[in-house]
Amino acid sequence: MTAPGLRDGAPAEDSDDLDVEEALALVREAKDDGTGPARDPRPAEPHRHAPAERHRATPWPQAREIAARAARATRATRPATTSSAPRRTPLSVPLGDALGLVLAAPLDALSDLPSFDTSAMDGWAVAGPGPWTVREEGVLAGHAQPAPLTDGEAVRIATGARVPADTTAVLRTEHGRTDAQGRLHATRDMVHGQDIRPRGQECRSGDQLLPVGTQITPAVLGLAAAAGYDTVTVIPRPRAEVLVLGDELLTEGLPREGLIRDALGPMLPPWLRALGAEVLAVRRIRDDAKALHKAITASTADLIVTTGGTAAGPHDHVHPTLERIGAELLVDGVKVRPGHPMLLARTRDDQHLVGLPGNPLAAVSGLITLAEPLLRTLAARPAPEPYTLPLTEPVHGHPYDTRLVPVVLRGDRAVPLHYNGPAMLRGIAAADALAVVPPGGARQGAETELLDLPWTTAGIGVCFT
Repeated sequence: MTAPGLRDGAPAEDSDDLDVEEALALVREAKDDGTGPARDPRPAEPHRHAPAERHRATPWPQAREIAARAARATRATRPATTSSAPRRTPLSVPLGDALGLVLAAPLDALSDLPSFDTSAMDGWAVAGPGPWTVREEGVLAGHAQPAPLTDGEAVRIATGARVPADTTAVLRTEHGRTDAQGRLHATRDMVHGQDIRPRGQECRSGDQLLPVGTQITPAVLGLAAAAGYDTVTVIPRPRAEVLVLGDELLTEGLPREGLIRDALGPMLPPWLRALGAEVLAVRRIRDDAKALHKAITASTADLIVTTGGTAAGPHDHVHPTLERIGAELLVDGVKVRPGHPMLLARTRDDQHLVGLPGNPLAAVSGLITLAEPLLRTLAARPAPEPYTLPLTEPVHGHPYDTRLVPVVLRGDRAVPLHYNGPAMLRGIAAADALAVVPPGGARQGAETELLDLPWTTAGIGVCFT
């Protein structure tokens, strides 16, 4: 296995070099461990230093598990291993606002469905054997109860209309004909009750239609409306606030004079909405410890997301600020590339902070690793079913860390994309998913776990407004 860095003949855009933040994070870890000066973050012989010696970071799968459990535990239940989440106060919301949320109360039938015998087809309601004499006035949907039929009598009826009492069956339009005397004849055999939807065929009043925990899809909204609901009781959307940190960021125009465009401010809010969050605000904060402290302590969000400042540089204020406010650090660095210096902290019993690296693809890695499982738990949504696909080409790996590599899906195979360095967005912008490449890499044809990007699955949780 090649050490981190450029492989022989590898294109520059596929480099696995450590970015500055990751290198600084390793410096901080070495100092925290009391080992003195940091070792070279890219040793020529990876086996010289065992992973446990060089890293205090959390393995990637474990970090995701911690994030998923974090919202279920409070300081009183540390470590976060309990399986019963503190109940978030359910809300009653109009059907039009419920898409993507989760039912906090069962959806019980408020009446029989259908609530009266209805015609399943356009045609004639008939009584007794034919031929039948046809009434002049027909029966339309939405009209009052029609007069009962007598044997040998028929009446024109529309789909969804209330069936007259004593109706034997509904004869479809294409299955009937009238003779010269105006009498109706069936052109094929009928059975009793044909094309009639009897009252209560779908459910009876009080039946449970859907249980607690059901995610609300368009079909669920239709069922709720048909059952007579104007509102449903749901788990509210988690509220998120984004703090974009850095003196070097521009909000418009071309990069210039050492300043760069802020990519995370435009990217993170819609991504968080796609993960089911309500984004309360996006705040840009200079490299100022007091301003960061004020922003974190004033936030009312369930989740605060910060960008940059998670390593050990002179302007990296996230760790000192969390220590100052007495936050509980749950994850401090993850064995994943890109995105190693991400973190997860509990700032209050009902609030968490995910610290993302400042590099764009590294920040995406942090969203997928820590923010997605946390938001999923807060929203009471089930975890997606894991799946794998074979790779069309080999992907080199990190010696001891997981790699998240953008891929596109082509049939039943995953095609790795280049331009996957920590500061690059060109690969992820074209991607359908992220491939979870284990330490050591993956060979061509290897079945590799994939994480779908939230908008590529046409999921109902995707919301960009």
